[in-house]
Amino acid sequence: MVAAMNDLQDLLVDQLKDLYNAEGQLTKALPKMAKAASLPELKQAFEKHLAQTEEHVARLERVFESLGEKAKGKTCHAMKGLIEEGSEAIKEDATDAVRDAALIAAAQRVEHYEIAAYGTVRTFAESLGLKDAANILQKTLDEEGQTDKLLTEIAETCVNQFAEAGAGSEEEA
Repeated sequence: MVAAMNDLQDLLVDQLKDLYNAEGQLTKALPKMAKAASLPELKQAFEKHLAQTEEHVARLERVFESLGEKAKGKTCHAMKGLIEEGSEAIKEDATDAVRDAALIAAAQRVEHYEIAAYGTVRTFAESLGLKDAANILQKTLDEEGQTDKLLTEIAETCVNQFAEAGAGSEEEA
């Protein structure tokens, strides 16, 4: 049964449930992406983001608690689709460099989704005068932006050049 949404707080809780599920899905996907990455810096970026994602889950739990709500998710179909695309990138018959570039592309789609979602719930929390919740959500939003920038840096400084050169692996280039 779908809960009625009568006001902005109901919508906030609904969106938080979506994010909670999205982050849970991501904690399962990031280890697979790290394993599939050939560039050590990319592996490290995925592993670092896994640790951050686990903290994001804990922060969402604190926000739920501050709202007097039970921390539970509802299926985030957007994240499900984004992770499916990442899984396709892992399975592609591609050189290591091209696979790394595809993994970055998939990961950045995830980051952009999360940036949009966290920006939205942070704004809802601010509108409702929920300053502590808004601050917690902003911290996560900032980390999502930093991860996106790191992925861009990895892509621009080496992965894309290796992929463009058609290198079988980074060591060959």
